[in-house]
Amino acid sequence: MAVRGEKVASLDPIWSALREQAQQLATREPALASLVHATILNHSRLEDALSYHLAKKIGGEEMSPMLLREIFEEAINADPAIADAVRADLSAVFDRDPACHSHAEAFLFYKGFHALEAYRIGHWLWAQKRDGMALFFQSRISELFAVDIHPAAKLGRGIMIDHATGVVIGETAVVEDDVSMLHGVSLGGTGKEQGDRHPKIRRGVLLSVGVKVLGNIEIGEYSRIGAGSVVLKSVPAHCTAVGVPAKLVNCSGCDRPSQEMDQFIDEADGK
Repeated sequence: MAVRGEKVASLDPIWSALREQAQQLATREPALASLVHATILNHSRLEDALSYHLAKKIGGEEMSPMLLREIFEEAINADPAIADAVRADLSAVFDRDPACHSHAEAFLFYKGFHALEAYRIGHWLWAQKRDGMALFFQSRISELFAVDIHPAAKLGRGIMIDHATGVVIGETAVVEDDVSMLHGVSLGGTGKEQGDRHPKIRRGVLLSVGVKVLGNIEIGEYSRIGAGSVVLKSVPAHCTAVGVPAKLVNCSGCDRPSQEMDQFIDEADGK
């Protein structure tokens, strides 16, 4: 007899890998078997597993997990791009984080992934003019995961938020596809200005630990910002910037910084 979800999984390589890894985890760690089955193996689609998992995490006295799951499912069914982004994000974590040994690890335990996917539902709610519910999602994500992403911010797919603690992304920020960022990153404004006031992070950028990018400036595609830097001016594409305030040290770095995750910057680069 076919196991529930096997037929669907065979057409969805990410879901297939996730189910296989989940089964292996349940076998290796019997104490986790109930969690693994309830969260992954009892579902026929990745979308269903995600809505169950995040609703259980976000739900509480203010909002029941059952009601939140209905909202998750409503959003995912209305916008197939959300499901595509989830798969790209999950692959990004597995491919780029050397501490991640399976899709199942990231899906079950990595709060950067959880915060990002919960944001995607909040963003859909914001687009539907359901501001109050979207802000509720933002508040719960901040409380649970220590990640504060305004639901109006525009984030692409294939994004990795590693460790995630202390990440802040403002209302008018844009983060394009294939960006990687580590804990303590802030994409903020510079004061009480109104309108379009937050950074635009282009495709393939790497934002290292503790980076602060402030104001309506652009970090060009495939650029790299060194740890602890404060960026107040736009950075051209394919360049590396470091320091407080950040300055360009070279424009001949690695081709795909967000995927290579190379945070070492040779002192000679700045000479």
